[in-house]
Amino acid sequence: MQNSALIILDDITDWQPYYPSQSTVTASEYLLQQSSKTRTQILNLCGDLSYLSTGYYVSLLAEARGQRVLPSVMTINDLANFSHYQLLLANTDKQLNKFLAKADSSSSFKVLICFGQSEHSLLNNFARQIFDRYPCPIIWVEFSYQGRWFINQLHAGSLADLSDQQQTFFGNSLDSFSKRVWRKARTRKEYRYDLAILHDPDEPIPTSDKKALQKFIRAAKDADIEAELITANDFNRLLEFDALFIRETTRINHYTYHFAKKAEANGMVVIDAPHSILQCANKVFLKELLDKHEIPTPRTELLLSQQAIDYEKIGERLGYPVVLKIPDGSFSIGVEKAENADEFRRVALELFKKSTILLVQEFVKTDFDWRIGVLNNRPIYACKYFMARNHWQIYNHASSTSRAKSGGFETVGVHQVPRDVVKTALQATRLIGDGLYGVDMKLSNKGPVVIEINDNPSIDSGVEDLLLGDELYHLIMRDFARRLDEK
Repeated sequence: MQNSALIILDDITDWQPYYPSQSTVTASEYLLQQSSKTRTQILNLCGDLSYLSTGYYVSLLAEARGQRVLPSVMTINDLANFSHYQLLLANTDKQLNKFLAKADSSSSFKVLICFGQSEHSLLNNFARQIFDRYPCPIIWVEFSYQGRWFINQLHAGSLADLSDQQQTFFGNSLDSFSKRVWRKARTRKEYRYDLAILHDPDEPIPTSDKKALQKFIRAAKDADIEAELITANDFNRLLEFDALFIRETTRINHYTYHFAKKAEANGMVVIDAPHSILQCANKVFLKELLDKHEIPTPRTELLLSQQAIDYEKIGERLGYPVVLKIPDGSFSIGVEKAENADEFRRVALELFKKSTILLVQEFVKTDFDWRIGVLNNRPIYACKYFMARNHWQIYNHASSTSRAKSGGFETVGVHQVPRDVVKTALQATRLIGDGLYGVDMKLSNKGPVVIEINDNPSIDSGVEDLLLGDELYHLIMRDFARRLDEK
């Protein structure tokens, strides 16, 4: 196995079935080592991972030393607490259902999973899901049947307890995992940190275009960070990196949120952090948060599909036209305008097919929206986004072309923005966190109002960077370096 991972064993003889390696040490030797500043990957193969056991302390000290370890303390604790409940199996995995259909329902049985792989081909997808949820080198899964199949037990396995056949399977799984995850020694310059930039090359309206992504990668190098573009297919590689930068549209029920959660749980620096996605992705949450702290927004009311709605009275209160929104829309998707009570009712009933809660908002007519980019509670760029031609929104999704048409833009210096616009933007983002945000605002005759806070604001080459140029990318990468240094 040619990689930089350090393998921790109860006894060196546990490694006898495999090729000799200088990367194996006993748990006792590891625990007595002086704290190292070297960023090493640790594979904890101790047989006992129970609370305060030697194996537990291996993972605990590895994390304290800033080393990446499998399993982490969080994973060990999650596995230890698994017996407190039974996990019913989703019936959507056809391969798993085929496997269980052949099993004897009169008795329980165990399945071995090593590094997200199973000896049974029908369980490959299931094994990956278990490993993603519980990243542990060796896991035993016990299935039981009581009217339907469920996971009765889930616990870490011991290398010393594996049979010859299972040891071979473990070795092959480790070899495959090593090639995919644990990095080989580099011949090129060694950077202090590694950054994963999650993007979707096929996204219709990406948060950063290809040129901007390359500028992020170049700026990262100047901050002593090696950045690499990854996609949804690289979920199992995530722990290879020190930090995660999400550059695609985030949603809660989406892999972008799963990436953020996994990264945060493993001590990585993350932008967008899960709490930012959770709070910004749902307009209902934002409404309540901004109202509570008296941040000015357009007058807004909630509509619940299960309650009787007096469309006429709401229309009279807000005045026509009104704007209807689904809670988790982005790039103007799921946002409609109604000019009268009949249209209000019709549009609401249509949007209720997508969400049981809608927001109805007074229409604030402006020629453009302000976007204030905020990083770590500092404004770093400002743009005017103009409405699409002959349309009331920035994006016109009804356009006959395959992509939504958008209006023009004007990038201005932060110092050129009305002071109360910047002040309100900073007040709003402080309620969320210290990440990277884009605050969309309108300047009405009553002052600025916040339309929404984007946890993943657009940064495109030739748009948001038009004034600062490459310095915008350097600002963000230097902030990653600062956060990593403070870890």
